[in-house]
Amino acid sequence: PDATGARDAIDPQIRVNFPGDAAPPLYGKPGLSRYRDLAAYMRRFDLVLTYNWGAMDAVAARRLFPSNCPPLIHHEDGFNADESRRLNWKRNGFRRLMLPTAKALVVPSVTLESVARDVWHQPASRIHRIGNGIDCAAYRQTPAPDAIPGLRKADGEVWIGTLAGLRPVKNLTMLVRAFAMLPDHVRLVIVGEGSERAAILSEAERCGVIDRVHLPGFLLHPDRYLGLFDVFALSSHSEQFPISLIEAMASGLPVVATDVGDVSAILPADQLPFVVPAGGEKQMAEALRTLVTSPDLRIHLGVANQSHAREHHDETVMIAAYRALYGIPG
Repeated sequence: PDATGARDAIDPQIRVNFPGDAAPPLYGKPGLSRYRDLAAYMRRFDLVLTYNWGAMDAVAARRLFPSNCPPLIHHEDGFNADESRRLNWKRNGFRRLMLPTAKALVVPSVTLESVARDVWHQPASRIHRIGNGIDCAAYRQTPAPDAIPGLRKADGEVWIGTLAGLRPVKNLTMLVRAFAMLPDHVRLVIVGEGSERAAILSEAERCGVIDRVHLPGFLLHPDRYLGLFDVFALSSHSEQFPISLIEAMASGLPVVATDVGDVSAILPADQLPFVVPAGGEKQMAEALRTLVTSPDLRIHLGVANQSHAREHHDETVMIAAYRALYGIPG
């Protein structure tokens, strides 16, 4: 409830109201009185948008007390670490029970679309797959040499980079081990923050590459520094539609990624040989080695990725789809 840092990302020109304690909480034990209060609160709006498992009590309130409630559109964009390998059967059952009165269910990936249809038993007519999009044009800029604080590329160096929350599901210790098999002129830059920082640094020290692994912390505006990387790596155990992958593509980077979620569907055909099994440490190392030692191939894949991102993953496509679904005039 107190994790409100995302508010800082909202454009200050947009009028936003945060009701705080005036709105019933979304957390707590299921109960008719809670759901009645949530339904009564939702009746003051014209459209209600709910997001992920944390908002399912609002979906339940709309299901149990539908009288005079506005349309509700539910969005699911992935799972927490506790469901990265196996879905929670209780949550699946709750979704099946409560989603039928939602006007629509929005998912970003083919993987989640199949889960919604086959596991949550939602009709295809109410499932809307809207892929994530970014402002691709912003990622074509040339970064300043010192765009990542404390780092500057030396002549002859090749940088492998990634953007990730430092969490176990991102499997960054495996990336460190794969990186440790590469030549000494290669550096690994992991941009992000989280609970796995100490484990990543410990693994880098154990592998003897602590001097070539850099963790600059969380950095805003990836469009300003992604272009410093020569190769983008994604090592996760679980993803759906990773925005960092789109950002890397829009920056003209070649990619090595694990075959999770919609990764293979997001990338162009030329990139598919560099999609490796999740947890495939040796396969990732070999794919990285191929790109590290092949500058012409890096350029070829980077150009293909940038073009593909502009054509398929620009935010204008995403925004138009949401406008149409929400009934907002263009």
